Amino acid sequence: MEPKLDRKGLKRTVFRWWQTGWFRKTVWGLAAFAVILVLIFNLMIWTRDVSALEKASPQPTVILDRNGEVASKISASKSESVDMKEVPNHMIQAVVAIEDHRFYRHSGVDYWGTLRAGLANLRAGETVQGGSTITQQLAKNVFLTQDRTYKRKWKEILLAKKIERRYTKEEIMEYYFNTVYFGEGAWGLKKAAHTYFGKEPKELTLGESALLAGMIKAPSSLSPFKNFNTAMARRDVVLKRMEEEGFIDEQAVERAKAKDIVLQGQKPDDYRGRYASYVDAIIQEAIQRYDLTEKEVLSGGLRIHTELDPRMQRAAEKVYSRNDLFPTGAGDRLVQSGSVLVDPKTGGVRALMGGRGEHVFRGFNRATQLKRQPGSTMKPLSVYAPALAEGHGIDMRLKDEPMQFGDYAPKNYDGRYRGGVTMYEAVVDSLNVPAVWLLDQIGVEKGYRFSKSLGIPLTKEDRQLGLALGGLNEGVSPLQMAQAYSAFANNGIMVDAHTIRRVETADGKLLGKWYKKSVRVTQPKVAQHITYMLKGVVREGTGKNALIPGHPTAGKTGTTQLPGGGDGAKDVWFVGYTPNLVGAVWIGYDKTDSEHYLNASSGSTAAPVFRELMTGALRGQPAGKFDLSTVKWKEPPRVEREKEKNEKKDGNLREKLKKEWEKKKDKWEKELKKKREKWKKKMEEWKRD
Repeated sequence: MEPKLDRKGLKRTVFRWWQTGWFRKTVWGLAAFAVILVLIFNLMIWTRDVSALEKASPQPTVILDRNGEVASKISASKSESVDMKEVPNHMIQAVVAIEDHRFYRHSGVDYWGTLRAGLANLRAGETVQGGSTITQQLAKNVFLTQDRTYKRKWKEILLAKKIERRYTKEEIMEYYFNTVYFGEGAWGLKKAAHTYFGKEPKELTLGESALLAGMIKAPSSLSPFKNFNTAMARRDVVLKRMEEEGFIDEQAVERAKAKDIVLQGQKPDDYRGRYASYVDAIIQEAIQRYDLTEKEVLSGGLRIHTELDPRMQRAAEKVYSRNDLFPTGAGDRLVQSGSVLVDPKTGGVRALMGGRGEHVFRGFNRATQLKRQPGSTMKPLSVYAPALAEGHGIDMRLKDEPMQFGDYAPKNYDGRYRGGVTMYEAVVDSLNVPAVWLLDQIGVEKGYRFSKSLGIPLTKEDRQLGLALGGLNEGVSPLQMAQAYSAFANNGIMVDAHTIRRVETADGKLLGKWYKKSVRVTQPKVAQHITYMLKGVVREGTGKNALIPGHPTAGKTGTTQLPGGGDGAKDVWFVGYTPNLVGAVWIGYDKTDSEHYLNASSGSTAAPVFRELMTGALRGQPAGKFDLSTVKWKEPPRVEREKEKNEKKDGNLREKLKKEWEKKKDKWEKELKKKREKWKKKMEEWKRD
């Protein structure tokens, strides 16, 4: 039985405490402190300026080139506002149900929701929940950044309270619908209705409204264009919450689920600025490297300082407008390509092209997002550089004969074997068997680690001899290959490739800055010997079509075969450099099949595109000179080597003919001697007769 509360005793105890001076002072002090806190809190609310809501619209982000000049402006907003009269009631109910079910009962802040989020954050040891009301989200969308910090949360609360004191719930909801982000470049409800369904907001069905409301939480991952099933599952959650809140009944839920969602079928391309491929890469890097959201980048009024060289970018765009440089596609599919130009000394991306044909805003960027096997362009990274680092020389004799490595039997592209070749000859002629043999000699682990140090994304499955020929589990992008080769152009030092120098707010506040990250991946001697051999590739080997007029050029071709070993190629590459610029080019189909593949080699496709890209980019620039001071052994040019071989061959033939003649001569002399002796005997017999 629970003991009864002695109310009289409690009163007597409190009264006795009250008689003591220290208790009265403590109570009055706490009360005064609470009043002061309330006054300060209200003063802070009162001083907030939220008038910008009445003219709030997404601000374009300004892109500045490497010289600090405005190169482009990006924004996916058309600033189309919607009036609450145009918003169907079920759209409002859907947002309230899933985002803030106490919207009409609180004064800007849901303290229970905030407490719940705070406890979850304490348990997690980090900020994992926001607990923001619709009013707080509005404050964040218009006035604040998206970072999850307690300082930002405090500002959000103050702004939300001021908004609630100044505007009605209907006005707040209207401002919210005009500033909230729905993904795919759609800010505001009107833009979202146009983007996803090709209709006006007032025409939205219950199911469509629930779909849009559900996307607000994570507009990118819940986009029906990208993840239709996930978006539909989220829609069902919204419908269930609407039913729980009493906005709709079970029959309405079932009818909404039964009705098909028909998307407009095409993502909008609202980007109207210049240098589209490069800007796509900037947006991607800003989100991944600087933890910005797509919304902040596209409508936050930021100033992004970049490594873009407008002249080089325009030259690249001109090259990609020339269909004569690229293989003709089969059927309705375009042969695609991605390329990038990087400064080897700074790591700055000077220009890039993400694809051919019509540009799709934030579409697949083949310069940065591609994952394809690099073919023979991998040989300098996984075989020859680590072999040189082990002390081998470019005059080292490599085996070139039929060989079996377990179940693996590499073959040369021409099906021929030369018996033995120097490392230089193996590189220049892009021979496969010597490369695999050499990797086996130095050890796969050395090639694996060296490639990893150059930024090549390898997995444990790549610890095999196929690494010598670019047989990677995941694949690489042109940007990753250009960064790797930049170490050879920069005497063994690799600098991280990047497009962004720094990011600022419109008023100049620094949000992020790139700090030079360089690492010596190999010694100058190794880099210089690789450069010497790759110069030979362009001068007299498989990369002759890559030679840049007036500039010393080094580089490597690469081709990957069709699955199943059929005739034709899946990918063709050329990665090369001059003393001041590195370029990487990939060409192929986005999807290869029995009808869509390449019939030409990398030397006749990717190499000419590389040449034209680099020629345009370097026009008017000084030629520069490779540092080859550590290269002592000089392999004679192919013409001289062939002449020596022919002379040797001719000398051997003369010697052989001479020996054969002497043998025949001896034979003839012996036969003649026998005949003479025979005739002599006959003559003697005739005389006796």
